[in-house]
Amino acid sequence: MYAFTYETPASVADAVRLAGAGGKPIAGGQSLLPSMRLRLAKPGQVVDLNGIAELAGIRREGNALVIGAMTRHMDVAGSAEVQAAVPALAHLAAHIGDRQVRARGTLGGSVANNDPAACYPSAVLALNATVITDQREIAADGFFVGMYTTALNEGELITAIRFPIPKRAAYLKFKQPASRFSLVGVFVAQTDVGVRVAVTGAASSVFRQQALEAALNKDFSVASAAAVKVDASDLNSDIHASAAYRANLISVQTQRAVAQMLG
Repeated sequence: MYAFTYETPASVADAVRLAGAGGKPIAGGQSLLPSMRLRLAKPGQVVDLNGIAELAGIRREGNALVIGAMTRHMDVAGSAEVQAAVPALAHLAAHIGDRQVRARGTLGGSVANNDPAACYPSAVLALNATVITDQREIAADGFFVGMYTTALNEGELITAIRFPIPKRAAYLKFKQPASRFSLVGVFVAQTDVGVRVAVTGAASSVFRQQALEAALNKDFSVASAAAVKVDASDLNSDIHASAAYRANLISVQTQRAVAQMLG
């Protein structure tokens, strides 16, 4: 490790001021701290968001759930409100990492980091959520830009995410057993604007699988999903799985998600 200053703001305004001056925000620390230990990240100032009470919590607003950026994975998983409104989201949160990770990791930290194999980005994209920051509101389709890259400006902080409540949804995750990240995760949601299928773990960033969406919007059935040949040309190939294997997993996980949604 190396020298840096450590700030603990008590309000969003103070955190925004520090971040705007070059401070690096830290939420659960599940990504930033390992990066700092490996010297992949070397912030001169760390801005700890954990003392800002207004950034945590879950509330219902009309036909949507608004979840604060500093809400822990374990709190999303255990929330009766989330379990009733979007059980697939509670299920997703309950299967992130291990108990220690779920006790520290946060919704906002995961989404802002946009790890290619993180679970939450698939929920944000499939549920057509809105990322709320200290500056603006960003639609899910315009938020995830690329590997570890989002539409956030320098110093811009996520304060909450608004999830429209779907008609039904399911999340299926094939884990990489050592890290428990998604080798392939598929979130399928039937929303007011149609079926959305978001995939994580298979490419450099979370993405919508449009061929599966088109098929399922015409005929929401397991057979319809099975008939789609998933293109492997832009998918990851590494020591854990080939691109062709990941393409097959996308198909299989989508079929299983549809079957689950159909009961």
